Amino acid sequence: MIPKVRSFLLQGIDALPVEIEVDLDDTQIQRELVVGLPDTAVKESLERVRSAMGNSGYPMPAGRTLINLAPADVRKEGPMYDLPIAVGVMVASGVIHPAPAAVSLGGGSIAFEDESVGLDPRRALIAGELALDGRIRPIRGVIAMVTLARDLGLDAVVVPAPNAAEASVVEGVRVFGVSSLSQVVGLFNGELDLEPHPTTDVSAMLEQTSAAVDFAEVKGQESVKRALVVAAAGQHNIVMLGPAGTGKTMMAKALPGIMPTMTPRQAIEVTRIYSSAGLLDAKRGLVSSRPVRTPHHTASSPAIVGGGVIPRAGEISLAHHGILFLDELPEFSRNVLETMRQPMEDHVVTIARSHGTVQFPASFMLVAAMNPTPKGDIAPGEVGQREMQRYLSRLSGPLLDRIDLHVEAPAVPWSELSAKATGTDTSTMRAQVIAARERGLRRQGETPNSRLRGKELDECMAVESSAKALLEQAMTQLGLSARAYDKIRRVALTISDIDGAETVRPEHVGEAVQYRLLDRKL
Repeated sequence: MIPKVRSFLLQGIDALPVEIEVDLDDTQIQRELVVGLPDTAVKESLERVRSAMGNSGYPMPAGRTLINLAPADVRKEGPMYDLPIAVGVMVASGVIHPAPAAVSLGGGSIAFEDESVGLDPRRALIAGELALDGRIRPIRGVIAMVTLARDLGLDAVVVPAPNAAEASVVEGVRVFGVSSLSQVVGLFNGELDLEPHPTTDVSAMLEQTSAAVDFAEVKGQESVKRALVVAAAGQHNIVMLGPAGTGKTMMAKALPGIMPTMTPRQAIEVTRIYSSAGLLDAKRGLVSSRPVRTPHHTASSPAIVGGGVIPRAGEISLAHHGILFLDELPEFSRNVLETMRQPMEDHVVTIARSHGTVQFPASFMLVAAMNPTPKGDIAPGEVGQREMQRYLSRLSGPLLDRIDLHVEAPAVPWSELSAKATGTDTSTMRAQVIAARERGLRRQGETPNSRLRGKELDECMAVESSAKALLEQAMTQLGLSARAYDKIRRVALTISDIDGAETVRPEHVGEAVQYRLLDRKL
């Protein structure tokens, strides 16, 4: 029978099954060939496998060795197939000798129960990169691989030892971390007593996102702090507008400190993204705090949104369940900002290529900061207003519609700068955010207020008649779009949650309307 070994391929952040078949023919001349739409890295794996096996004491078998990666119509990429190819070759040549699954006895069958038999390679998912001396190097996407193994009902996964902590995040699958090819042979032949890696307690590892700055250090700007509490409580996008040196960047750095801790499900989602991008801390094996991404304004569209010949996650996906901070928002390429419009609305990025379509999650909170003019301040009078209008025109109306809160950060007067800081601190703001989030959790589950649709808002919001009248007046006088209408309603609902109110009152709507600053300036 032709030996078959299971592995996987990474498509975005998802794993798809790959079956590796090995056919040996010792009647032909020495030759190794891999088929099944491999890329260059997979084709080169034959050389790594040959050297790793030889240097570990297991020479390549004589004759022709044909290796097929199925399904053959999907491109295989990367060095992750080194280890499963080596295992398949060693099974075919008799170096690894798995016990038969069952023996036929008069129309029936009985399974072998031999304790000396090692792990069955047919019941495991295998992946790893081989060094020339037989060591096994870490790979990307292991958490997706283990999830696939669980979905397929497989017993175990065999992964590089540095990836074992990451793999153990998924429950229900035995994880064997191996560091050399000889260990793999011993594991499958029952010659090595290797215990599975203990399962990680995800809940115990979760921690609050650390912040470089405490809000108590920010002098003045209490109105901006209030807006940031609203943004964090409802996961609303926010842009801060003000002269240079008013503390906008400082407050953005302090914002992670008031964000609530991720749930285990959210932490695993973020970990899958970082694993697929090769950015995961192998020692921890889990992204335990909310990510904060701060790309430079020279970043390209693929860097921000994702893409490339081989689609990879961009900054907005790496900020999933976290914060994407864009400093000096108008300095970003307009094309880059426009490509963010659809992900900001749908919370997912779809990257289409000729060979397939890949989706990356992108449920992030956008925090942006900008000066009123390129010079950093605004001149008095009509000249300054025109200069500000030209600078703000770099931002399109549809993009601003997707940002829930527009807040002005005015210059701080000398009296406040020279006085001792007495403003609201991070712990107080965090308590307000968590209380508001808990109210929303009881009302609509894990969906934040910023993602509630029109029908859901109608069901969740109890709006007083006077508040409705005020909202109608604001829509008429400001000429706001239908999207801005729902934004105001969502923000008003979040403000009522912060205040602990049972209904949305006129003061909640009034505050929400005030946060449409740029709608009034453009």
